[in-house]
Amino acid sequence: NVWLLDDGEGLALVDTGLRTEEVVELWTTLLSAPPFNRKLTRIFVTHMHPDHVGMAGWLTRRFGVKLWMSRLEYLSCRAMVADMNREAPQDALEKYRARFGGFGKMIYTLPDSFVRLSHGQTIAMGENQWQVIIGRGHSPEHACLYCPEQKLLISGDQVLPKISSNVSVHPLEPGANPMADWLASLDWLEQNVPDDVLVMPAHDDCFYGLHARLRHLRESQHKSFARLREALSHEPKRVVDVFSALFSRPIDANSSNYHLATGEALACLNYLLERGEIRKTVTDGVAWYSNLADTAPH
Repeated sequence: NVWLLDDGEGLALVDTGLRTEEVVELWTTLLSAPPFNRKLTRIFVTHMHPDHVGMAGWLTRRFGVKLWMSRLEYLSCRAMVADMNREAPQDALEKYRARFGGFGKMIYTLPDSFVRLSHGQTIAMGENQWQVIIGRGHSPEHACLYCPEQKLLISGDQVLPKISSNVSVHPLEPGANPMADWLASLDWLEQNVPDDVLVMPAHDDCFYGLHARLRHLRESQHKSFARLREALSHEPKRVVDVFSALFSRPIDANSSNYHLATGEALACLNYLLERGEIRKTVTDGVAWYSNLADTAPH
């Protein structure tokens, strides 16, 4: 989902879609018809993932408008696009080689400058005031937009109605603990945003019942932790060995979501590691995870 907001003299756009030929054609068609006879005033991007920021460079250049984005999201996106253009480091893994560099291919070159979004910032758009809420875990500094007067929350990927947000550890920061950040962000939203808002997510339908959804996401994640602890209580396991404990469908190296599953499994393992509940042992370059009573691979 992308969103158009009344910005007084024109329209502000929130998120932009993926950079593909199909999306370029869709935007070209849309921009030739109402409501785009009102000019675009600025473009907000909730976070750095290609389905959100992919067309931002194309749109900002076409309309000569500014990109509004949090600092970490903008800089992280620039860094990842530059990093992913390198040659894949593991030549033997053909599937990895085929996917490597895909991040940058899905994003038009970002503008050279941006307007920073910060937590607690208030932005006037039309007759309304929108507050910036920064969430973490799914991405480094994810920006949600909240309008108290209209009781609207543009949640991006921070809160989704049907699935949980992917929370992954990435190669740039292998020891990170994004799961703790994500759970803390859920707590903050429940404590500071009223339950009667209409949640406008980046995927699937708008919905009411923010607090119930936040509680369900939190409870589901703790059930996943419980299954993970149980899986590690029998024998040490590698990251790929815990997929069945965390995910409802089989995932193997041929699965399209293999990299997402690996990142999220690492996020769960790092969460338990930082809490001192499990142990990590590296043997011959392979990381094995176990509970504290069972520390060596069998």
